[in-house]
Amino acid sequence: MDDWMELFQSLDWSPLWISLKTGIVATIFSFFLGIFAARKVLKAGKKTRAVLDGILTLPMVLPPTVAGFFLLLIFSTRRPFGALLYDNFDIKVVQTWLGCILAATVISFPLMYRNARAAFEQLDVNLVYAARTLGMSETKIFWKVIVPTAGPGIASGTILTFARALGEYGATSMLAGNIPGKTGTISQKIAMVIQDGNYALAGIWVLVIMLIAFGIIAVMNLVAGSRSKDTKRW
Repeated sequence: MDDWMELFQSLDWSPLWISLKTGIVATIFSFFLGIFAARKVLKAGKKTRAVLDGILTLPMVLPPTVAGFFLLLIFSTRRPFGALLYDNFDIKVVQTWLGCILAATVISFPLMYRNARAAFEQLDVNLVYAARTLGMSETKIFWKVIVPTAGPGIASGTILTFARALGEYGATSMLAGNIPGKTGTISQKIAMVIQDGNYALAGIWVLVIMLIAFGIIAVMNLVAGSRSKDTKRW
C-alpha cells in the first residue's frame, strides 16, 4: 500500500493536463463546426446530402491510425501544404500540441455532427414558421429558436465529443507523437508504460481515465434525464 501511495505522490500529472486541454479545445472546435455542418447538410439536396454525410462521418468509422496517416500526409513539413504553413506562417502541426488538437478534433467531430443533425431533424418545423412570421432573420431563428430547442441533443453530442477527444490515441500518436510534457496524453502514457512493463503506473492512469469517463457518463445521463423528466414512464 505504501508503495502505491509513494507512486501516486510522485506521479507526473502533465498527461492529464494535456489531455484535458486538448479535449476542451477540440470540443470547442467540433461544437461549432459540427453545428455548422449539420445545418448545411440538412439544407442540401438529397444526393449532395448523402455524399456530404458520408465524408463528414468517415473519421468515425475509419481506424484512427488511417485518419492520422492522412493528416500526416497533409501537414508534414515534407509535404506542400505543411511546408507552406511552416515556411510562410511558422505553423508546425507535426509533433506539436497543435497536432494533438487537430487529431482529436478530426476524430471527435463526427459525434458532434451526427448528434446535432439528429437533434435538428427532430425539430418541430412549425416553430421555425412561427418565428418567420414574427419577422426574425434566419440567423436569429437558428440561434434563438433551433439551437435552444435542439439543446439536449446538442449537449449530449458535446459531452460525447469531449469524451472521444479526451481518449484519442491513434491519430494523435501518428500526428503529434508522444513527447512528455508536450504531446504526451493519458492514452499515450498508458501505452508507453505498459511497453516498459510498469503495470502499476499504467493501473493508476487507467483508474484516472475511468473516473473521468464515469463522470462524463453521469453528466450525460443527467442531461438525458432533464430532457425526459416530464414524460410518462411506461
